[in-house]
Amino acid sequence: MTGKLFRNFLLVGIWVFLLSVALFMGMLYQYFTDQITRELVTEVQLVAQGVEETGMDYLSAVETDNRITWVDGDGTVLYDSVADAGAMANHADREEIQEALRGAQGAAVRESSTLSERTIYAACRLEDGTVIRLSSAQHTVVALLLTMVQPLLLILVITMVFAAVLASRLSKRIIRPILDLDLEHPEEGLPYDELSPLLTRIRKQNETIRSQMALMDQRRQEFNALTENMSEGFLLLDAKGRVLSYNTGALRLLETAAPDEEANVLTLDRSDAFRRVVDRMLSGQRCQGRLEREDRTIQLLADPVQRGQETAGGVLVLLDVTEREQGERLRREFTANVSHELKTPLTAISGMAEIMKNGIVKPEDVTGFADDIYRESQRLIRLVEDIIHLSRLDEGAEGLERQPTDLLEVAQRVRDRLSPLAKAGEVTLTVEGEHCTIGGVPAILEEMIYNLCDNAIKYNHPGGSATITVARDPAGARLTVSDTGIGIPEGDQERVFERFYRVDKSHSKEIGGTGLGLSIVKHGAALHDARVELESAPGKGTRIQIQFPRQ
Repeated sequence: MTGKLFRNFLLVGIWVFLLSVALFMGMLYQYFTDQITRELVTEVQLVAQGVEETGMDYLSAVETDNRITWVDGDGTVLYDSVADAGAMANHADREEIQEALRGAQGAAVRESSTLSERTIYAACRLEDGTVIRLSSAQHTVVALLLTMVQPLLLILVITMVFAAVLASRLSKRIIRPILDLDLEHPEEGLPYDELSPLLTRIRKQNETIRSQMALMDQRRQEFNALTENMSEGFLLLDAKGRVLSYNTGALRLLETAAPDEEANVLTLDRSDAFRRVVDRMLSGQRCQGRLEREDRTIQLLADPVQRGQETAGGVLVLLDVTEREQGERLRREFTANVSHELKTPLTAISGMAEIMKNGIVKPEDVTGFADDIYRESQRLIRLVEDIIHLSRLDEGAEGLERQPTDLLEVAQRVRDRLSPLAKAGEVTLTVEGEHCTIGGVPAILEEMIYNLCDNAIKYNHPGGSATITVARDPAGARLTVSDTGIGIPEGDQERVFERFYRVDKSHSKEIGGTGLGLSIVKHGAALHDARVELESAPGKGTRIQIQFPRQ
């Protein structure tokens, strides 16, 4: 814009100069023409008076720069100060001669054929009817300009330089306020009133843009908040398989770094399973797939994005189904274990009952068989009760209300319940600590402590001890059950909380364990948002601590 203003100012300056020169020359030329005409008229009157008084002698003696011609009334040239009068043509048809003959004076101006000169005539009629005419040659405007070409060119160059400097300064001065405009607040410091409509439109456009940008930013934040807090991963691809959008969940599940701009999705995972799903999706097919990792299983859900009859891209959703797969496996194992655990006592009961039914048992042995049937039925009842407890915990212990519960009092009730078992096993069971109240389900808390203490007694040595300790700490409440029993090998410590898992299966069957006690403890702790920690060493005993959060 500055260059355009500069050129326009420069052209205006040049045109003003040229028009000024033309106007000045025209006015000046006309002024001199009128001046010469007046001088000729005055001089012709003086010459006419002299001719009337002295005749031809005056013409011979007069000195003038103008041409003098004496013409008779019929147009015959009687005298000419420049040319031979006898050789000159008749002047009766000349305009100034005719005017002088009709009146007292006459005047005329005639251009030469070359346009370089013009002649001004002034004529005066004498009393005898003859006419005295004076003429003066004058350059035309064209000729005058040609004689002034050099100074005019010099003036033109000076004018162009001056106009260029002035145009440059003016254009910058005009543009500078526009360039300094604050487009965020365009109507503040308005430089020119003429810009007011434009700046008003800019302000309204800014408000519209800000509103749209705020809406877009809000939508983007909502989208990012939604996608970044998803445990699932997603990838948005174009028709060529380039990544248009993704979330951190996808990078986490694929265990890869963020892709470069317009990177192909196969740079994130080059496995055959991943490639097959992507290829089928981009070909327009909805499909599923699985990625098997060392410690996790990822399910792929692929949906193509159609635009008319063409596939414009696709959406790939990644789901971590590791826990679901593990849950399925645990349920299968649980079903198999339950079937096995239930079948064992039922088979024993059924077998002994069949023997007794067939009368094979001697009368003195009936009491022994009845005792075995009772023991197996009690084991079956405990197993069913533990399974019911686990089922309720899996369902979130619905129907059980939480209430303030003193852990020390619960521990003391458990000690009283297990005192006969501890006495029979020659194990000392004690409770230590301080009163500590938490919000929990009393029945489940008692079952948890009962199972921990039951194991501490059953897997102990005669003369050993088991201690329940309740204490407060900055993190909340802490309940610890420690014993001096046989301990747990390090390789089994991670699995002892699994359902039906037994470290020593033969010993567990002897003491009637179901393999569900620690699993109930683990699920009960999860219900109370507590953390379970295990420390054990073979031959040195076991210490299990439950850390309850601050209420």
